[in-house]
Amino acid sequence: MIEFQHVSKIYKGGKMAVEDVNLSFNKGEFICFIGTSGSGKTTCMRMINRMNEPTKGKILIDGEDIEQLNPVDLRRKIGYVIQSIGLMPHMTIRENITLVQKLLKVSQEERDKTAEKMIDLVELPREMLDRYPAELSGGQQQRIGVVRALAADQDIILMDEPFGALDPITRDALQDLVKDLQERLGKTIVFVTHDMDEALKLANRIVVMSEGKVVQFDTPEHILQAPANAFVEELIGEDRLLQARPDATTIGEVQLATPITITEEKTLQEAIRIMRNKRVDTLLVVDDSEQLTGFIDVEMIDRARKVKQTVAEAMETKVFYVRQSSLLRDTLQRILKRGIKYVPVVDDQNRLIGILTRASLVDLVYDVIWGEEDSISEALEGTREERA
Repeated sequence: MIEFQHVSKIYKGGKMAVEDVNLSFNKGEFICFIGTSGSGKTTCMRMINRMNEPTKGKILIDGEDIEQLNPVDLRRKIGYVIQSIGLMPHMTIRENITLVQKLLKVSQEERDKTAEKMIDLVELPREMLDRYPAELSGGQQQRIGVVRALAADQDIILMDEPFGALDPITRDALQDLVKDLQERLGKTIVFVTHDMDEALKLANRIVVMSEGKVVQFDTPEHILQAPANAFVEELIGEDRLLQARPDATTIGEVQLATPITITEEKTLQEAIRIMRNKRVDTLLVVDDSEQLTGFIDVEMIDRARKVKQTVAEAMETKVFYVRQSSLLRDTLQRILKRGIKYVPVVDDQNRLIGILTRASLVDLVYDVIWGEEDSISEALEGTREERA
């Protein structure tokens, strides 16, 4: 989707900021650029929306050379989130969220729908839509900055150290939020950070840069297992290298068999019958292609049974899920914070392929919290036996 072809950036006086970068990012990937100050990571990201122009080489988006595109039109198609948030202080939250839509001449009715949808996504009350940025906390403002970048339905979102100025608790919560939204909405995110923990937690692949050059471009697990050189080793740190093996475990290695499902057109009576036969209180809802669309539980059916007939009418469409390729360490933290009993597992096409239960991950959760050396391998072995 995004391709750098022999891209260099040379400033006046001959200063080489970026030298001969060749990279290719797939649609729906979460890419992190990381490196020391002056390494060229922010310059590379800002060349994607032409806030910096390459001196040499080409950048392609969906096979099209961005040099041939109007830079203003290009930027309207790419979301952008910065550390200082960048909300317009004289505009309400509603107006900030829908700013790009207004520029694109979207109707007021559609803009209002978008604003409500976006603020729901970040779990803030709708009454905040008519407040001004100064009336919100820093963390709340940054949440608005994130969804503003999503509001115009851009496929690509650029994020330039967006959480660097936040306290650790708010920062951690926003990292979870961005990762959840990225996986749920299938956006391509290019994220600049100087924090290796943040990169390892968020990225599908990481670009490590030093002195304007790409030193290593690989998945977090491969970078942990095989750092390209001493610079990458130092950037990772000894503690993370020692923990590389458990950190590299993916959801696919520990997921259980496919859970009990139902399709949207089935009646509530049929849903109750399946629950009764399978001895469960919740069903995951899928469409004809096995894509996850929501869930329904016995309480929902009880509330809806007198006024609604089908699963589609009574189901909840907001469902927390994880991808098969996600790292286990991140998923464990997210399950723990939510206190949920199970998590559906989907593939890259959002097809339901498995489930994680809280009970099956007890030993792994224990390892993440207390750092017991042997519990990961023992728990993995036990989980594999359960799957068999």
